[in-house]
Amino acid sequence: MHIPDGYLSPQTCAVGFVVTAPAWIVAARRVRRTVKNRQVPTLAVLAAVCFLVMMFNIPIPDGTTAHAVGGVLVAVLLGPWAGVIAVSVALAFQALLFGDGGVLAFGVNALNMAVIGPFVGYGVYKLIAGRSELTSPRRALAAAVGGYAGINASALATAIELGIQPDLFHTAAGAPLYSPYHLAQTIPAMALAHLTVAGLAEAILSGAVVAYLQRANLPLMKVNHPDVPLPGEGTAVRRRLPRPGLAAGIAVAVMALLTPLGLLAPGGAFGEDAPQDLDLHGLGLSSIPAGLNRYNGFWQHTLFPDYGFTSGAHPTVAYVVSALVGIAVVGVVIFGVAALARAVFGRRGERAENEEKAEATS
Repeated sequence: MHIPDGYLSPQTCAVGFVVTAPAWIVAARRVRRTVKNRQVPTLAVLAAVCFLVMMFNIPIPDGTTAHAVGGVLVAVLLGPWAGVIAVSVALAFQALLFGDGGVLAFGVNALNMAVIGPFVGYGVYKLIAGRSELTSPRRALAAAVGGYAGINASALATAIELGIQPDLFHTAAGAPLYSPYHLAQTIPAMALAHLTVAGLAEAILSGAVVAYLQRANLPLMKVNHPDVPLPGEGTAVRRRLPRPGLAAGIAVAVMALLTPLGLLAPGGAFGEDAPQDLDLHGLGLSSIPAGLNRYNGFWQHTLFPDYGFTSGAHPTVAYVVSALVGIAVVGVVIFGVAALARAVFGRRGERAENEEKAEATS
């Protein structure tokens, strides 16, 4: 779902930024309210998880690949607005540092994976979880189904955006200028990848983490569920699993070391081919679409192009180094975003909260 530059018209990219920018502003304001200082490290870890799971390319039966996102998991634990921030930061640095997704297309990619996915998935989670207790298996199931629904909603949005390009932007002779794929091609391709493999990966990730936290760290579950009483409120919750901080550190480290497994997946993701790799004959084209050829590779300042060294040597080592660099950068930026949100919205937010408290006590 990382749409590269050139597959979308500049007009479509502009619309993506216009639609997504208000979500970023609201997300920064909401995160300041809901994610307190002690939860910022959790948000940073979850953003790193989103970054890492998007590096795992899973083979699809048609020869392409897909990946999970992790946005719905963030939404379940810290709220959908936190999901917007976490996934957007991960996507931004995937595009800037590694060339995974376009810089011009960043607004659209963020709309699909950081806004639509988390909110759709969280809505499904809330619908299924209802008023069940925090320890109810129903919540883990709700998170799994929500993750499945969220990533498929993102995939459908991506398919539509790619599929409408040939009809909206073409030459006088009818040749596409940007994406050469029509809706009849994009929707089945994205549906196959995400209704089967990627959707299951997202469901397992979301459901498994929630199930673990139900036993190991109910206070974290409480952050986004303040009105849901804990079972036996006032009594200590017995931990039978590793402490959440240790478990999170181990999980991120293991994922970083295992990211080269993504290199074993044959082929590439649908809609992410370089212009020279397009099957022009199969697409009924005589040449590469002009706009795609012009804007593809717009950003040429990547640190590790396609998660590899510029020389192309030692791809496995490069993939691990990319993962470690991504974790560090994403984590630092999340702390920066939290600090900026407090600086910009903090005083006004505190003033409003104090006024509400004064009215409540008067």
